[in-house]
Amino acid sequence: MDPSPGFAPATTAEPASLRRDRLALWPADFVDPRYAGVTDRHLARTLTAEDRSEEDGLDPLERVTCRTHRRWLHDCVASPLHVVIVTGTRWCRACECALTVAVDQLAGDVSVRCPSCGETPATRATRQLVRACRASLAAAHDR
Repeated sequence: MDPSPGFAPATTAEPASLRRDRLALWPADFVDPRYAGVTDRHLARTLTAEDRSEEDGLDPLERVTCRTHRRWLHDCVASPLHVVIVTGTRWCRACECALTVAVDQLAGDVSVRCPSCGETPATRATRQLVRACRASLAAAHDR
């Protein structure tokens, strides 16, 4: 068990309300040590906050940051690591291939297309991905 304060083990019997109270003790500008190398402090704080929120039930697919790449989601969503076949995230089930994602940061637009059929799957996963990328764009520019 990790004795460091603020980090609950993955399988804890501690009620969520107590875990939330314990986590609330950190200052608002607290940055998890794993993000100490992130030069954008706003990004580092958001990564830390989303990590904490995941412990309390935030769906990982609703994050606006990427814990793997330590970046805003819209900056790395095109990575092959963001293809999740099971949920259909960045995946065309009809063609069985990864979707391409284009992010226009100036216009704030996000488009998703299948490179094989040229269609945008009308799935919940695709809508969620576009929504999360747009939220990521907004959060990155909201200083």
